[in-house]
Amino acid sequence: MAATQYLCFGDYLIYQGVSSYNINSCEVTELFYNIRMDLDKLQYASHITKIINDVTDENQNTYKILQLLLNTLYVISETDKNLDLTISIFKLKLMCLLGFTPIIDKCAGCKKNENVLNHFSFRDNGLKCEACSRQDKGAIEISEATLNAIKYIVLAPPKKLFSFNLSEQGIKELEIIAKIYLNEKLDKEYKLEKLV
Repeated sequence: MAATQYLCFGDYLIYQGVSSYNINSCEVTELFYNIRMDLDKLQYASHITKIINDVTDENQNTYKILQLLLNTLYVISETDKNLDLTISIFKLKLMCLLGFTPIIDKCAGCKKNENVLNHFSFRDNGLKCEACSRQDKGAIEISEATLNAIKYIVLAPPKKLFSFNLSEQGIKELEIIAKIYLNEKLDKEYKLEKLV
């Protein structure tokens, strides 16, 4: 029973029964104990596992998604990194793994890469220049720090994904972008219910 607890990760030896899989043996690798001891961390972990449950299926090769989930849970459990920043990074990287990588190397509107990109477009899935953003009422203006954070998240290797910080303003901008982008692409509204 201990190995089937919520957020328990391990190696499981299973066999297929008539209508379900059965666990024969298991070796627990990580329990993410610190998440269980902190209600805020537990809420964020619960939020990301709901998303993961919706985007994965049984018998599907989801190694990269599992790696992202485990890295995110580790950051939540073992560090004091801002939880809103952590979950925003998770959401944006998950969208990349699901095939919704935002355009970051040129304007998503005019396709030119010499213009300053200072807006994020949900309609055209990526960064936009000032001129193109005027024709896109849903585009959000972002700071240079947030722009660099988005580029880093898209390109960073899994083990270095969470190795940066942002100002409060940058965290808010990234949080809005990640939340709307994920909700629109998955066609479902995911709300993080924070306790007061």
